[in-house]
Amino acid sequence: MNGTDPLTLAGAVRNACVLAALDAYENAQISGLCQEGAWEVAIDAMRMLDLRKIVETSPERSPPPRHGPASA
Repeated sequence: MNGTDPLTLAGAVRNACVLAALDAYENAQISGLCQEGAWEVAIDAMRMLDLRKIVETSPERSPPPRHGPASA
């Protein structure tokens, strides 16, 4: 993503955060965690994102975030 404008990079990071949080939240709820516990898992998933991978990936290839879980 070298030479990419800052807004494109910021959008890619945001999309990656949203996808990581939604996946983690959904999996935590399926595993039986309460909403508060699932939220904590979602936050941890965003904290553990591999930012190098996001920066090295073309933003055109990163999918837009899907809508949140029905329980949210």
